[in-house]
Amino acid sequence: MATIAERLSSYATSLRYQDLPAEVVHQAKRLIIDTLGCALGGYTSEPSKIARDLAATVTSTQPATILGSGQTTSLDLATFANGVMIRYLDFNDGYTSKESGHPSDSIAAVLSPAEVAHASGRRVITATVLAYEAFCRLGDAATLKYRGFDHVTIGCMASVLAACRALGLSAEQTQQALNLGIVSNLALNQTRVGTLSMWKGCAYANASRNAVFATMLAARGLTGPAPIFEGEGGYFKGVTGEPFELEPFGGGDRPFKIMECSIKRFPLGQYSQTVVQAALEVREQLPDVDDIAEVNIRTLQKAVDIMAGDPEKWHPTTRETADHSMPYTTAVALMYGSVHQHHFDDQYLRNPQLLDLVRRVKVGVSEEANRRVPEAMLCHLEAVTRSGQRYSAEVAYHKGHFKNPLSDQE
Repeated sequence: MATIAERLSSYATSLRYQDLPAEVVHQAKRLIIDTLGCALGGYTSEPSKIARDLAATVTSTQPATILGSGQTTSLDLATFANGVMIRYLDFNDGYTSKESGHPSDSIAAVLSPAEVAHASGRRVITATVLAYEAFCRLGDAATLKYRGFDHVTIGCMASVLAACRALGLSAEQTQQALNLGIVSNLALNQTRVGTLSMWKGCAYANASRNAVFATMLAARGLTGPAPIFEGEGGYFKGVTGEPFELEPFGGGDRPFKIMECSIKRFPLGQYSQTVVQAALEVREQLPDVDDIAEVNIRTLQKAVDIMAGDPEKWHPTTRETADHSMPYTTAVALMYGSVHQHHFDDQYLRNPQLLDLVRRVKVGVSEEANRRVPEAMLCHLEAVTRSGQRYSAEVAYHKGHFKNPLSDQE
Protein backbone atom coordinates (compact mmCIF):
# COMPACT_ATOMS: atom_id res chain seq x y z
CA MET A 1 0.00 0.00 0.00
CA ALA A 2 1.11 3.55 -0.69
CA THR A 3 2.43 5.56 2.26
CA ILE A 4 0.72 8.78 3.34
CA ALA A 5 3.53 10.83 1.81
CA GLU A 6 3.21 8.94 -1.48
CA ARG A 7 -0.55 9.55 -1.56
CA LEU A 8 -0.14 13.25 -0.85
CA SER A 9 2.62 13.78 -3.41
CA SER A 10 0.77 11.78 -6.06
CA TYR A 11 -2.38 13.84 -5.57
CA ALA A 12 -0.40 17.09 -5.58
CA THR A 13 1.11 16.39 -8.98
CA SER A 14 -1.97 14.85 -10.58
CA LEU A 15 -4.57 17.50 -9.66
CA ARG A 16 -5.27 19.71 -12.68
CA TYR A 17 -7.04 23.01 -13.08
CA GLN A 18 -9.43 21.25 -15.46
CA ASP A 19 -10.45 18.98 -12.55
CA LEU A 20 -11.80 21.91 -10.55
CA PRO A 21 -15.55 22.67 -10.72
CA ALA A 22 -16.48 26.28 -11.46
CA GLU A 23 -17.68 26.89 -7.91
CA VAL A 24 -14.35 25.67 -6.52
CA VAL A 25 -12.41 28.03 -8.77
CA HIS A 26 -14.72 30.86 -7.73
CA GLN A 27 -14.27 30.06 -4.04
CA ALA A 28 -10.49 29.93 -4.46
CA LYS A 29 -10.56 33.42 -5.99
CA ARG A 30 -12.73 34.70 -3.13
CA LEU A 31 -10.34 33.33 -0.52
CA ILE A 32 -7.21 34.58 -2.31
CA ILE A 33 -8.75 38.07 -2.43
CA ASP A 34 -9.75 37.85 1.24
CA THR A 35 -6.23 36.71 2.16
CA LEU A 36 -4.57 39.55 0.22
CA GLY A 37 -6.88 41.98 2.02
CA CYS A 38 -5.75 40.54 5.35
CA ALA A 39 -2.12 40.96 4.30
CA LEU A 40 -2.63 44.62 3.43
CA GLY A 41 -4.38 45.12 6.77
CA GLY A 42 -1.46 43.54 8.63
CA TYR A 43 1.22 45.43 6.70
CA THR A 44 1.94 48.08 9.37
CA SER A 45 2.10 45.65 12.30
CA GLU A 46 5.30 45.35 14.32
CA PRO A 47 5.87 41.65 13.42
CA SER A 48 5.46 42.52 9.73
CA LYS A 49 7.99 45.33 10.02
CA ILE A 50 10.45 42.96 11.71
CA ALA A 51 9.93 40.33 9.01
CA ARG A 52 10.50 42.87 6.23
CA ASP A 53 13.55 44.28 8.00
CA LEU A 54 15.08 40.80 8.18
CA ALA A 55 14.16 40.05 4.57
CA ALA A 56 15.90 43.27 3.47
CA THR A 57 19.26 41.87 4.62
CA VAL A 58 19.14 39.17 1.92
CA THR A 59 19.40 39.41 -1.85
CA SER A 60 18.86 36.52 -4.24
CA THR A 61 19.52 35.53 -7.82
CA GLN A 62 15.94 34.22 -7.81
CA PRO A 63 14.21 37.13 -6.08
CA ALA A 64 10.66 37.08 -4.77
CA THR A 65 8.59 40.17 -3.95
CA ILE A 66 7.21 41.21 -0.59
CA LEU A 67 3.60 42.38 -0.71
CA GLY A 68 3.07 46.09 -0.18
CA SER A 69 6.68 47.24 -0.10
CA GLY A 70 7.71 45.76 -3.44
CA GLN A 71 11.16 44.92 -2.06
CA THR A 72 12.71 41.64 -3.18
CA THR A 73 14.49 39.00 -1.15
CA SER A 74 15.03 35.25 -1.09
CA LEU A 75 12.12 32.96 -1.85
CA ASP A 76 11.82 31.63 1.69
CA LEU A 77 12.06 35.03 3.42
CA ALA A 78 9.49 36.57 1.05
CA THR A 79 7.17 33.70 1.96
CA PHE A 80 7.76 34.40 5.66
CA ALA A 81 7.22 38.16 5.41
CA ASN A 82 4.06 37.76 3.35
CA GLY A 83 2.81 35.04 5.68
CA VAL A 84 3.22 37.25 8.74
CA MET A 85 1.16 39.99 7.09
CA ILE A 86 -1.56 37.52 6.11
CA ARG A 87 -1.90 36.17 9.65
CA TYR A 88 -1.32 39.18 11.90
CA LEU A 89 -4.89 40.48 12.20
CA ASP A 90 -6.33 36.99 12.78
CA PHE A 91 -8.82 37.90 10.06
CA ASN A 92 -8.06 35.25 7.42
CA ASP A 93 -10.45 32.37 6.77
CA GLY A 94 -10.40 29.12 8.69
CA TYR A 95 -11.44 25.48 8.95
CA THR A 96 -12.66 23.59 12.03
CA SER A 97 -12.35 19.85 12.61
CA LYS A 98 -10.32 17.54 14.85
CA GLU A 99 -7.46 19.94 14.17
CA SER A 100 -8.48 23.45 13.20
CA GLY A 101 -6.59 26.33 11.67
CA HIS A 102 -6.19 28.61 8.70
CA PRO A 103 -5.32 26.94 5.41
CA SER A 104 -5.29 30.41 3.85
CA ASP A 105 -1.93 30.91 5.58
CA SER A 106 -0.51 28.53 2.98
CA ILE A 107 -1.29 31.05 0.23
CA ALA A 108 2.02 32.69 1.19
CA ALA A 109 3.68 29.45 0.06
CA VAL A 110 1.84 29.69 -3.27
CA LEU A 111 2.45 33.32 -4.24
CA SER A 112 6.23 33.56 -3.92
CA PRO A 113 7.07 30.21 -5.56
CA ALA A 114 4.58 30.97 -8.34
CA GLU A 115 6.27 34.33 -8.93
CA VAL A 116 9.74 32.78 -9.14
CA ALA A 117 8.46 30.03 -11.48
CA HIS A 118 6.53 32.53 -13.65
CA ALA A 119 3.51 30.29 -13.07
CA SER A 120 0.10 30.95 -14.60
CA GLY A 121 -2.95 32.09 -12.67
CA ARG A 122 -4.44 28.66 -13.21
CA ARG A 123 -1.49 27.05 -11.47
CA VAL A 124 -1.87 29.51 -8.58
CA ILE A 125 -5.53 28.55 -8.18
CA THR A 126 -4.75 24.82 -8.41
CA ALA A 127 -1.98 25.10 -5.84
CA THR A 128 -4.30 27.05 -3.54
CA VAL A 129 -7.07 24.44 -3.77
CA LEU A 130 -4.44 21.76 -3.12
CA ALA A 131 -3.22 23.51 0.04
CA TYR A 132 -6.76 23.69 1.40
CA GLU A 133 -7.43 20.06 0.50
CA ALA A 134 -4.29 18.85 2.28
CA PHE A 135 -4.73 20.98 5.39
CA CYS A 136 -8.38 20.06 5.86
CA ARG A 137 -7.99 16.33 5.18
CA LEU A 138 -5.07 16.15 7.62
CA GLY A 139 -7.09 18.18 10.13
CA ASP A 140 -9.95 15.71 9.78
CA ALA A 141 -7.63 12.79 10.47
CA ALA A 142 -6.10 13.58 13.87
CA THR A 143 -5.83 16.22 16.57
CA LEU A 144 -2.46 17.58 17.66
CA LYS A 145 -2.88 20.24 20.34
CA TYR A 146 -3.81 17.83 23.14
CA ARG A 147 -0.46 16.12 22.52
CA GLY A 148 1.36 19.45 22.67
CA PHE A 149 1.73 20.30 18.97
CA ASP A 150 0.47 23.33 17.08
CA HIS A 151 -1.75 23.16 14.01
CA VAL A 152 0.99 24.76 11.89
CA THR A 153 2.65 21.34 12.01
CA ILE A 154 0.13 20.21 9.40
CA GLY A 155 0.19 23.68 7.87
CA CYS A 156 3.77 23.00 6.81
CA MET A 157 2.61 19.92 4.91
CA ALA A 158 -0.06 21.89 3.06
CA SER A 159 2.49 24.58 2.24
CA VAL A 160 5.01 22.01 0.97
CA LEU A 161 2.47 20.57 -1.45
CA ALA A 162 1.36 24.04 -2.57
CA ALA A 163 4.92 25.29 -3.09
CA CYS A 164 5.90 22.15 -5.00
CA ARG A 165 2.89 22.54 -7.27
CA ALA A 166 3.58 26.24 -7.82
CA LEU A 167 7.18 25.45 -8.76
CA GLY A 168 6.17 22.50 -10.96
CA LEU A 169 8.09 19.77 -9.10
CA SER A 170 7.69 16.05 -9.81
CA ALA A 171 5.96 13.54 -7.54
CA GLU A 172 9.32 12.21 -6.32
CA GLN A 173 10.62 15.70 -5.56
CA THR A 174 7.34 16.54 -3.81
CA GLN A 175 7.60 13.44 -1.64
CA GLN A 176 11.15 14.33 -0.61
CA ALA A 177 10.06 17.90 0.14
CA LEU A 178 7.34 16.47 2.41
CA ASN A 179 9.89 14.31 4.21
CA LEU A 180 12.16 17.30 4.73
CA GLY A 181 9.40 19.70 5.71
CA ILE A 182 7.70 17.41 8.21
CA VAL A 183 10.83 16.35 10.06
CA SER A 184 11.97 19.96 10.52
CA ASN A 185 8.67 21.65 11.50
CA LEU A 186 7.15 20.03 14.59
CA ALA A 187 5.78 23.18 16.23
CA LEU A 188 4.75 23.40 19.90
CA ASN A 189 1.24 24.40 21.01
CA GLN A 190 2.70 26.73 23.66
CA THR A 191 2.33 29.28 20.85
CA ARG A 192 -1.40 29.52 21.75
CA VAL A 193 -1.43 29.05 25.53
CA GLY A 194 -1.41 31.69 28.29
CA THR A 195 -0.15 35.16 27.36
CA LEU A 196 0.21 35.03 23.61
CA SER A 197 3.21 36.66 21.96
CA MET A 198 3.94 38.07 18.52
CA TRP A 199 4.86 34.52 17.49
CA LYS A 200 1.16 33.61 17.35
CA GLY A 201 0.94 35.50 14.06
CA CYS A 202 4.29 34.24 12.81
CA ALA A 203 4.09 30.49 13.47
CA TYR A 204 2.31 29.46 10.25
CA ALA A 205 4.41 31.93 8.26
CA ASN A 206 7.48 30.16 9.61
CA ALA A 207 5.95 26.79 8.74
CA SER A 208 5.51 28.04 5.18
CA ARG A 209 9.10 29.34 5.17
CA ASN A 210 10.26 25.90 6.29
CA ALA A 211 8.08 24.33 3.62
CA VAL A 212 9.53 26.50 0.86
CA PHE A 213 13.08 25.85 2.08
CA ALA A 214 12.40 22.10 2.05
CA THR A 215 10.97 22.44 -1.45
CA MET A 216 14.06 24.31 -2.66
CA LEU A 217 16.29 21.55 -1.26
CA ALA A 218 14.20 18.76 -2.79
CA ALA A 219 14.24 20.53 -6.15
CA ARG A 220 18.04 20.26 -6.05
CA GLY A 221 18.01 16.57 -5.21
CA LEU A 222 18.24 16.48 -1.40
CA THR A 223 16.42 13.52 0.14
CA GLY A 224 14.62 13.35 3.48
CA PRO A 225 13.85 10.63 6.05
CA ALA A 226 11.23 8.09 5.05
CA PRO A 227 8.70 6.75 5.67
CA ILE A 228 8.05 10.03 7.46
CA PHE A 229 4.58 9.09 8.77
CA GLU A 230 4.79 5.33 9.29
CA GLY A 231 8.45 4.94 10.32
CA GLU A 232 9.73 3.81 13.71
CA GLY A 233 10.67 7.39 14.56
CA GLY A 234 8.02 8.99 12.37
CA TYR A 235 5.02 11.26 12.64
CA PHE A 236 2.54 8.64 13.86
CA LYS A 237 4.69 7.58 16.78
CA GLY A 238 6.01 10.99 17.76
CA VAL A 239 3.16 13.37 17.01
CA THR A 240 -0.29 11.78 16.71
CA GLY A 241 0.51 8.74 18.86
CA GLU A 242 -1.37 6.43 16.53
CA PRO A 243 -1.78 5.87 12.78
CA PHE A 244 -4.55 7.51 10.80
CA GLU A 245 -6.01 7.18 7.34
CA LEU A 246 -6.80 10.09 5.04
CA GLU A 247 -10.22 10.32 3.44
CA PRO A 248 -10.21 10.36 -0.38
CA PHE A 249 -9.18 13.71 -1.81
CA GLY A 250 -11.45 16.05 -3.75
CA GLY A 251 -12.04 15.37 -7.43
CA GLY A 252 -14.48 13.48 -9.61
CA ASP A 253 -17.68 13.14 -7.59
CA ARG A 254 -15.91 13.95 -4.29
CA PRO A 255 -16.27 17.49 -2.90
CA PHE A 256 -13.29 19.78 -2.34
CA LYS A 257 -12.63 20.89 1.21
CA ILE A 258 -12.10 24.53 0.22
CA MET A 259 -15.91 24.72 0.02
CA GLU A 260 -16.11 24.02 3.78
CA CYS A 261 -13.89 26.91 4.85
CA SER A 262 -15.38 30.00 6.44
CA ILE A 263 -14.55 33.68 6.04
CA LYS A 264 -14.31 35.72 9.22
CA ARG A 265 -16.61 38.63 9.92
CA PHE A 266 -14.43 39.89 12.78
CA PRO A 267 -10.62 40.02 13.31
CA LEU A 268 -10.47 37.46 16.11
CA GLY A 269 -10.18 33.73 16.72
CA GLN A 270 -12.58 31.66 14.64
CA TYR A 271 -14.12 29.91 17.64
CA SER A 272 -15.38 33.28 18.91
CA GLN A 273 -17.07 34.35 15.67
CA THR A 274 -20.48 32.95 16.70
CA VAL A 275 -19.99 34.25 20.25
CA VAL A 276 -19.43 37.84 19.12
CA GLN A 277 -22.36 37.68 16.73
CA ALA A 278 -24.57 36.42 19.58
CA ALA A 279 -23.29 39.25 21.80
CA LEU A 280 -24.22 41.82 19.17
CA GLU A 281 -27.70 40.33 18.87
CA VAL A 282 -28.14 40.52 22.65
CA ARG A 283 -26.87 44.10 22.67
CA GLU A 284 -29.73 45.10 20.37
CA GLN A 285 -32.19 43.82 23.00
CA LEU A 286 -30.55 45.44 26.04
CA PRO A 287 -32.01 48.72 27.35
CA ASP A 288 -28.64 49.65 28.89
CA VAL A 289 -25.30 47.84 28.50
CA ASP A 290 -24.09 49.38 31.77
CA ASP A 291 -26.82 47.47 33.60
CA ILE A 292 -25.29 44.03 32.83
CA ALA A 293 -24.65 42.00 35.98
CA GLU A 294 -23.24 38.94 34.24
CA VAL A 295 -22.88 37.33 30.83
CA ASN A 296 -23.21 33.57 30.48
CA ILE A 297 -21.77 31.80 27.44
CA ARG A 298 -22.29 28.15 26.58
CA THR A 299 -20.41 26.74 23.62
CA LEU A 300 -18.28 23.79 22.52
CA GLN A 301 -15.44 22.38 24.60
CA LYS A 302 -12.72 23.12 22.05
CA ALA A 303 -13.79 26.78 21.85
CA VAL A 304 -13.62 27.04 25.64
CA ASP A 305 -10.20 25.37 25.73
CA ILE A 306 -8.72 27.71 23.12
CA MET A 307 -10.53 30.99 23.81
CA ALA A 308 -11.26 30.81 27.56
CA GLY A 309 -9.06 28.04 28.91
CA ASP A 310 -6.60 30.02 31.03
CA PRO A 311 -6.70 33.04 33.40
CA GLU A 312 -4.93 35.33 30.94
CA LYS A 313 -8.04 35.37 28.76
CA TRP A 314 -9.82 37.44 31.45
CA HIS A 315 -7.05 40.04 31.64
CA PRO A 316 -5.24 40.09 28.29
CA THR A 317 -2.13 42.25 28.13
CA THR A 318 -1.21 41.66 24.49
CA ARG A 319 -3.12 42.05 21.27
CA GLU A 320 -2.50 38.39 20.49
CA THR A 321 -4.05 37.24 23.78
CA ALA A 322 -7.00 39.62 23.39
CA ASP A 323 -8.05 38.50 19.92
CA HIS A 324 -7.99 34.91 21.23
CA SER A 325 -9.98 35.81 24.37
CA MET A 326 -13.67 34.95 24.30
CA PRO A 327 -14.44 37.06 27.42
CA TYR A 328 -12.61 40.10 26.06
CA THR A 329 -14.09 40.08 22.57
CA THR A 330 -17.57 39.45 24.02
CA ALA A 331 -17.19 42.47 26.29
CA VAL A 332 -15.95 44.63 23.40
CA ALA A 333 -18.95 43.64 21.27
CA LEU A 334 -21.38 44.43 24.09
CA MET A 335 -19.79 47.74 25.03
CA TYR A 336 -19.00 49.16 21.59
CA GLY A 337 -21.39 47.36 19.25
CA SER A 338 -18.58 46.09 17.01
CA VAL A 339 -15.15 44.47 17.12
CA HIS A 340 -12.47 46.12 14.98
CA GLN A 341 -8.71 45.84 14.96
CA HIS A 342 -8.27 49.05 16.98
CA HIS A 343 -10.17 47.45 19.88
CA PHE A 344 -7.00 45.49 20.65
CA ASP A 345 -4.89 48.63 21.19
CA ASP A 346 -3.50 49.45 24.64
CA GLN A 347 -6.17 52.08 25.38
CA TYR A 348 -8.79 49.31 25.30
CA LEU A 349 -6.66 46.63 26.97
CA ARG A 350 -6.24 49.04 29.92
CA ASN A 351 -9.79 50.40 30.01
CA PRO A 352 -11.05 49.66 33.56
CA GLN A 353 -14.73 49.83 32.56
CA LEU A 354 -14.18 47.32 29.75
CA LEU A 355 -12.09 45.01 31.96
CA ASP A 356 -14.80 45.12 34.63
CA LEU A 357 -17.29 43.84 32.03
CA VAL A 358 -14.79 41.16 30.97
CA ARG A 359 -14.70 39.88 34.56
CA ARG A 360 -18.49 39.48 34.50
CA VAL A 361 -18.31 37.03 31.60
CA LYS A 362 -18.71 33.37 32.52
CA VAL A 363 -17.98 30.61 29.99
CA GLY A 364 -19.17 27.01 30.11
CA VAL A 365 -19.55 23.97 27.89
CA SER A 366 -22.70 23.04 26.00
CA GLU A 367 -23.16 19.35 25.29
CA GLU A 368 -25.45 20.24 22.40
CA ALA A 369 -22.65 22.34 20.91
CA ASN A 370 -20.22 19.43 21.37
CA ARG A 371 -22.61 17.12 19.53
CA ARG A 372 -22.76 19.47 16.54
CA VAL A 373 -18.98 19.79 16.09
CA PRO A 374 -17.52 20.34 13.51
CA GLU A 375 -20.64 21.00 11.43
CA ALA A 376 -21.49 24.08 13.56
CA MET A 377 -19.91 26.31 16.21
CA LEU A 378 -23.03 26.69 18.34
CA CYS A 379 -23.07 29.42 20.98
CA HIS A 380 -25.80 30.36 23.43
CA LEU A 381 -25.22 33.74 25.12
CA GLU A 382 -27.31 35.28 27.87
CA ALA A 383 -26.94 38.68 29.53
CA VAL A 384 -28.47 39.14 32.98
CA THR A 385 -29.17 42.65 34.24
CA ARG A 386 -28.91 43.84 37.84
CA SER A 387 -32.69 43.74 38.07
CA GLY A 388 -32.73 40.10 36.95
CA GLN A 389 -33.91 40.63 33.37
CA ARG A 390 -32.47 38.10 30.90
CA TYR A 391 -31.67 38.63 27.22
CA SER A 392 -30.32 35.83 25.05
CA ALA A 393 -29.29 34.82 21.54
CA GLU A 394 -28.14 31.61 19.92
CA VAL A 395 -25.91 31.39 16.86
CA ALA A 396 -24.73 28.20 15.15
CA TYR A 397 -23.39 29.64 11.88
CA HIS A 398 -21.84 33.09 12.00
CA LYS A 399 -22.13 35.37 9.00
CA GLY A 400 -19.24 34.16 6.84
CA HIS A 401 -19.57 30.50 7.84
CA PHE A 402 -19.74 28.31 4.77
CA LYS A 403 -23.34 27.50 5.66
CA ASN A 404 -24.12 31.22 6.07
CA PRO A 405 -21.69 32.72 3.55
CA LEU A 406 -20.77 36.28 2.84
CA SER A 407 -21.66 37.46 -0.64
CA ASP A 408 -18.90 38.41 -3.06
CA GLN A 409 -19.73 42.06 -2.44
CA GLU A 410 -19.52 41.61 1.31
